[in-house]
Amino acid sequence: MDKNSTSYTVIFAAGVCLVCGAAVASAAVGLHSRQETNKIVDRKSKVLAAAGLLPENATADLITKLYAERVVPQVYTLKSGQPAADIDAATYSMQAEMKDPAHSQVAPPNAAQVARLPEHGVIYEIKDEGKTASLVLPVEGKGLWSTLYGFLALDKNTVDIKGLIFYQHGETPGLGGEVDNPAWQALWDGRKAFDSSFTPKIQVIKGKAGAPATDPYDVDGLSGATITSRGVTHLLQYWLGEQGFGPVLKGYRSNRK
Repeated sequence: MDKNSTSYTVIFAAGVCLVCGAAVASAAVGLHSRQETNKIVDRKSKVLAAAGLLPENATADLITKLYAERVVPQVYTLKSGQPAADIDAATYSMQAEMKDPAHSQVAPPNAAQVARLPEHGVIYEIKDEGKTASLVLPVEGKGLWSTLYGFLALDKNTVDIKGLIFYQHGETPGLGGEVDNPAWQALWDGRKAFDSSFTPKIQVIKGKAGAPATDPYDVDGLSGATITSRGVTHLLQYWLGEQGFGPVLKGYRSNRK
């Protein structure tokens, strides 16, 4: 075939496209498994970080080892607060269930702007010598520009906060994005999620909060990010309340009386 002909050019271009397409598809398939593994390891690292158990510069192997030794996920039916024994906690996804009309419902109007309420939820029990030392709850809700997804760690008494980590959001860097600032995250340890009647009380205020001992329900606001700060308050109070993990946490308290 004449290499200068239009037919040759078309066939050659088509061949190049086929080869490149096959290479891209092969790479995508080959990387998919690794990407999924990285997502799982990252999620485990955030659970450990919320509980204050993530060492600095931890490798994927160490994260996997610590998670296996210290973390036991358990799925609960949110409305009843009872364990859902027929659901595999290792593969369960709250986000996936929230998108499934068969296992979620439209949430009542709420300040956190949670659109759908899942039938179930997962709590990560942090173990110390076989006993539950703390609980890590997944939380989410609207900030200014995005939905913030994070983990809230509570002491086994379900009241004292151990930590708060956000693992995904689209807030403005330097403003609402300061939810990622370690200095701000450190302010949560020692605060209280509930008042004496177990009503969610924790909030992000405007300005500076006092020390946990004297001002246990307040956390410093994010400078220049009032709406994001309010969003954090709303999402925490929502998931700590009756529509979220409230019935489950009530069960934890009852079992320890």
